[in-house]
Amino acid sequence: MAEQGEGMKHDRTSVELFAGGGGLAMAVHQAGFRPLLLNEFNAHACATLEASATKTLGVDGITRTDDRRPQPPKPGDPAPLYPGDVRELDLSGLSGQVDILAGGPPCQPFSAGGVAKGDEDKRNMFPAMFKAVREMQPKAVICENVRGLLRPSFNDYFEYIQRELSLPFVQRDDSVSWQVHNAELERLLALRSENDSDDQHYRVVKVAVNAADYGVPQVRHRVVLVAFRTDLGVDVDAFEKYVNTPQYSIDALFRSMRDEDGEYWTRHSYVEEHVKQRVRSSLPAKIDDDDCAPWRTLRDAVRGFGTSSPSLALPPIDHDVLDRKTEQAAHLGITDHIGWPGARIYKGHTPNELDRPAKTVKAGVHGVPGGESVMLTDERIRDSNEPSGWRYLHRYMSVRETARAMTFPDEWQGSGRRGEKMRQLGNAVPVTLGEFFAKAVADALSSVGH
Repeated sequence: MAEQGEGMKHDRTSVELFAGGGGLAMAVHQAGFRPLLLNEFNAHACATLEASATKTLGVDGITRTDDRRPQPPKPGDPAPLYPGDVRELDLSGLSGQVDILAGGPPCQPFSAGGVAKGDEDKRNMFPAMFKAVREMQPKAVICENVRGLLRPSFNDYFEYIQRELSLPFVQRDDSVSWQVHNAELERLLALRSENDSDDQHYRVVKVAVNAADYGVPQVRHRVVLVAFRTDLGVDVDAFEKYVNTPQYSIDALFRSMRDEDGEYWTRHSYVEEHVKQRVRSSLPAKIDDDDCAPWRTLRDAVRGFGTSSPSLALPPIDHDVLDRKTEQAAHLGITDHIGWPGARIYKGHTPNELDRPAKTVKAGVHGVPGGESVMLTDERIRDSNEPSGWRYLHRYMSVRETARAMTFPDEWQGSGRRGEKMRQLGNAVPVTLGEFFAKAVADALSSVGH
């Protein structure tokens, strides 16, 4: 699948809705797509997109627009950003000119961390996504969302979402319940054969992913929907098989750590022996063989290995100056790599370990359940209360370390206070995960001459 697009160059285009801090937008750009429009409602996220666009989106800046019926920019022109409610937009001016429509509609209605009202929640933006499909008729759609959509309580509505994406031009009247509309869509789809094709029908692929299986140094369970317009003739079955094949595995990581001189420890030769022993002692007795690459770890991310762009190792943060942020900033010399005091660990609130993928980055900083923003370091002090006689130190992760766990390039500059930057990262799509899917879409389109 990956080789289908080799040697083929296109001026591929994209539209990004619910762009947030830019994770999926960066991913689609790195896969070779030029942004025709970005949309985001949050003011801080808009400022982030503006601050980072030239270096991360390959465009000559971003220009805000209040035009509710935007026209496509010419190659080389700044990418337009509509900083408002997506439901206000008329995207028909982009009809027939968009290769990929990408976006992650706000996930709170379906998140286990929210009230989980689902389709009844006014924050459900899937209808806005389907409206955009009708107005632009993109060749393909990439939609990322929380794994909560797969919960049994949302199963019927999630099936409805997929049917709506398959037949977006069969609109639901406001007076009709989604259940009635769902039954009509199901009836219409049953009448179609696999060979039926037209430019108002899409074939949808659902992929439940763990981002760690795709090279992200983070355990992040999400669901990705990809849809192709049926008149293009894409081999959707081949695409589905390819994107459902994990590229990385935990067993491959364990194999690389098993021996004292294993590939993982060779890469991180600075690690002291007491850390290696602690990690190796936690490995399972049975480790399977496979053809995958090793899961990437938080240590890999912090040290600059396997990130979305070549990066240097982040300098260490001194535990003794966590409460003196100005001093840290002057000393470390890298943006957003500032320690933070007050991190705690306790039962049910355990820290990230450097030699495993990070826990899921969430949209918060203090008070996030589970210790997702806390890191256990290599540093230790004597502690007679510990069975080993030593206690490893922990601290909050810096914004830059968190961005690396999301595979954001160091050129990314978040806007707002620390908590706002962490919120943007927690709501984002990891760049490496998004790029995998965007490149797979590009290759699928190339294989049929698009």
